[in-house]
Amino acid sequence: MSQRAKLWIPVIVSFIVQVPAEFFRGHSGDGPLRAADWSDRNQILLGLAIAIVGPLALIGARRFPGPVVAITAAAGSADLLLFSDSFHPPYIALAFAIVSAIVRGARMWAWISVAVAWVATLGVAIASGLSLSPPRIAAITLGILIVMGIGEGIRTRRERFRELSRRVAERKQSEVQAERVRIARELHDVLAHSLSQINVQAGVGLHLMDQQPEKAKEALASIKETSKTALDEVRSVLGILRAEGGADPSAPLVPEPDLSRLPGLVSSVSAQGIEAELVNHLSTDPAAATQFALYRIAQESLTNVVRHAKATKATVHLREEARTYILSITDDGVGVTSTKHDAGGRGLLGMHERAELLGGTLEAGPLPYRGFRVTARIPTHPKDVTE
Repeated sequence: MSQRAKLWIPVIVSFIVQVPAEFFRGHSGDGPLRAADWSDRNQILLGLAIAIVGPLALIGARRFPGPVVAITAAAGSADLLLFSDSFHPPYIALAFAIVSAIVRGARMWAWISVAVAWVATLGVAIASGLSLSPPRIAAITLGILIVMGIGEGIRTRRERFRELSRRVAERKQSEVQAERVRIARELHDVLAHSLSQINVQAGVGLHLMDQQPEKAKEALASIKETSKTALDEVRSVLGILRAEGGADPSAPLVPEPDLSRLPGLVSSVSAQGIEAELVNHLSTDPAAATQFALYRIAQESLTNVVRHAKATKATVHLREEARTYILSITDDGVGVTSTKHDAGGRGLLGMHERAELLGGTLEAGPLPYRGFRVTARIPTHPKDVTE
């Protein structure tokens, strides 16, 4: 239903119900406050004015729900007191005003206005000796309570819907943020490792270009292969960002790294002048998500060895123990602090996140005398994650 319809339907309904009914009232009875005498023009005008003021007030219910419910409560009281012995529909504009005020956040206006108007009406009726039958008083009181309950129910339902919408929005925002972190982590791992290799190989090529051109050619070939692999992986990750409904079809299909690529990773470190060794004691292949995390942790650790450790030896050790996959990367470098070891802590943070996402842990720190060690422990049955 449109906002315009929500505004005008109560106005039209209350006008149709209340105004024509003024011409079908019973004749006046006894009491200080007499019912309308239809032979009196002033009585007719007064009755029509009270009947019309409610629908007219409802026009402003959207912007001023509090004052509107106060006005209609006063008009309803006047209608009951002045025409107490006539048989006509209740002052329906008041019901619309009550619901509107409660739903639009003017609950105190609604409760106080109705309570004051009803108590004042009963007080005036008793003080003036006006006859209001107990069944009628009970019916009006029950009707007011029912309308109040309807308003409170609609308000509660709207608040629950808004809270649900807020939670859904927060969940979507959290998912978007998590995806951004994942993509940033992937880009960091790919670029840090590849650019580190390219930098070292370029240095080797420049150094050997004149004396050993064949070795320089090998370094350039290694740079070409490393840069191609890095570009494909980066384009694959960025393809997710560019596509609205999934992966970008123009992006290259690059398989996720797994433990089968560890020997090549270790060899690439050896090619850069570091004696790197892989010791793999795994008898079974871990789940795909676990292999991916272990590979990225090893890749980041070896990148740090090449860039910061000034090491001559590095060992990658894989084993399974007590239903846990354990990956350990040890070097004999200068043993600097963990913050400097990965140039600001971002890579180390990414390794922690990869392990924790699978229900595991990661420890990193300098060895007692010389070197640095990174140890990741991931359960053999990790919890479900979205990589």
